[in-house]
Amino acid sequence: MKLLEVKHLKISFETHQGTLHAVRDFSFDLYEGECLGLVGESGCGKSVIALSLLGLLPNTARVEGQILWRGQDVLSWNQVQWQSFRGSDAAMIFQEPGRSFDPLTTVESNFRETILAHHPKESKEEIRRRTLEMLQQVRIEEPEKRLKNFPHQFSGGMLQRLMIALALVNRPRLLIADEPTTALDVTIQAQIIQLLNNLKNELKLSIIFITHNLALLKGFAQRIIVLYNGLVMEEGDTEQILKSPRHPYTQLLIQSLIRRQDRHEFKTFPEIQGQPPDPLRLLPGCPFSTRCSLKQPGCEQHLPELKNNLRCSVINGKDHA
Repeated sequence: MKLLEVKHLKISFETHQGTLHAVRDFSFDLYEGECLGLVGESGCGKSVIALSLLGLLPNTARVEGQILWRGQDVLSWNQVQWQSFRGSDAAMIFQEPGRSFDPLTTVESNFRETILAHHPKESKEEIRRRTLEMLQQVRIEEPEKRLKNFPHQFSGGMLQRLMIALALVNRPRLLIADEPTTALDVTIQAQIIQLLNNLKNELKLSIIFITHNLALLKGFAQRIIVLYNGLVMEEGDTEQILKSPRHPYTQLLIQSLIRRQDRHEFKTFPEIQGQPPDPLRLLPGCPFSTRCSLKQPGCEQHLPELKNNLRCSVINGKDHA
């Protein structure tokens, strides 16, 4: 069953330099219990999309298209409706959990404030019970002792677990994870992914997982969408994307992943040459054409359509003329 539908989403910002086109045309469906991965380099529009799904964009943003939550167009909601939605139906965890907590507030106070925002009549005993239950679910050891701790008393990995617990304490149906493993070492990254996967199954969550690291999505996400310059370049099942990527950009992203080598073997990893286009100055053709090894003369003049979940005129065999 569809939980979320996004149709032809476009997001732009008016700046003193002109219109910045952050998201140019983005559509997808998210089903109950599904994990969807959004992948791409910094600046491709991933985080802007995530913020739009929760109504957290600034007033300077211009949003076009449709965002349907169980059939309701959320872009028509007022602030009261958004506030009710955030936390209870959908929640978000961010890249740097340390910035999500008030450094002068204890763990217990953070959870109390979050629960009371949606359940103002909840008793102190029930709030404490729900908090401890959530801390146990994210594998925080000795949770009762940690309630009086402050954020600086936790490691980066433990802070991320706290952030996940705080996001899920009101039992939302949708969790948006915006690069939640950034700045964590590989071992802790794996633990966070495993934790999210377990919680997805236990709580019947739908997850949108934003990352630039395709390797994190293996065995976790069911589908992957590859973004570039605010456009979908490729979409497909995770296994298909990782094993048989079709778009040149997706291929380069996968080739750049670090793989285990023999200790005596040294390998140079391919780079994606050049820089992404300036979102203030849209190119008439394919945005990846300035960096693509398969580029044909017409690629710089004509923007290819998204056909069969792929945006590439060369591979799709379309005539540029």
